[in-house]
Amino acid sequence: MDIEFVHLGIQIENLKRYISVFGFHIMFYGIIIGIGILAGITLAAKLSKMEGMGEEIIYDLALFEVPLCIIGARIYYVVFEWEYYSAHPLEIFNLRQGGLAIYGAVIMSMIVLAVFVKVKKISPWQLADFGVCGLILGQAIGRWGNFFNCEAFGGYTDSLFAMRIRRSLVNPSMIPESLDAAMEANLPEIAAEYIQVHPTFLYESVWNLCVLAFMLIYRKHRAFKGELLWIYFVGYGLGRFFIEGLRTDQLKLWHTDLAVSQLLSAVLVLVGIAALAVGHARARAGAKERTESQD
Repeated sequence: MDIEFVHLGIQIENLKRYISVFGFHIMFYGIIIGIGILAGITLAAKLSKMEGMGEEIIYDLALFEVPLCIIGARIYYVVFEWEYYSAHPLEIFNLRQGGLAIYGAVIMSMIVLAVFVKVKKISPWQLADFGVCGLILGQAIGRWGNFFNCEAFGGYTDSLFAMRIRRSLVNPSMIPESLDAAMEANLPEIAAEYIQVHPTFLYESVWNLCVLAFMLIYRKHRAFKGELLWIYFVGYGLGRFFIEGLRTDQLKLWHTDLAVSQLLSAVLVLVGIAALAVGHARARAGAKERTESQD
């Protein structure tokens, strides 16, 4: 098997990583990222239409968001892998082997949104509520691109979701000595050919879908516009903080052993909690004032 979920009975004998069109290889990684983007835009447009803003505003925003967020995701990855890319500058433009960091896309999406609403002279908060629903759906789908690239996995595990991957499919830099040692200690008979790891891409995909489901259910009960944005910050940030701690391919803060995505996740959670507290306090105060004026 190329890949096996050993306790679930799921086996993939030959993992295909691309389709060939007229002799040109199109990677499943890129195809799935594209599907995630289209699904996210479609969901955001539907929500926008349901709440009276119309679909066109989402499509207009997406024209800028999509290319710039891909650039942002690549810049983020390259910046925190600069030791490698400074020695191989032409590889900066090679996206076919992966190397997109979702936090780079998240940061860029917020920047683009801020500029877009200023130019269009519209309130950012309601638009942000639609946008983050589409964003987290795209993230949930896009994580499966990591599956086909055999990346974004964690350390050794023999848990229910343990995933066994043929070593020849994996970038050796993603296999730390600790994982090799764990394989030799627990599965010496296959350690030379396979690794057995946490499928962290799967954990994050499922977590993101759960956060999305909560936001969609809660949407009609929002206390204030922009609340879903801060729920996204807390929900996504919380899940990513713990899942990132399992991964073997963490991007590290320069000259430290700190996982930069964990730090950023913690910041998102704290900002989101503070914003939700302030937003609800203002909503309660506004409701109280309206009640008193009616009396």
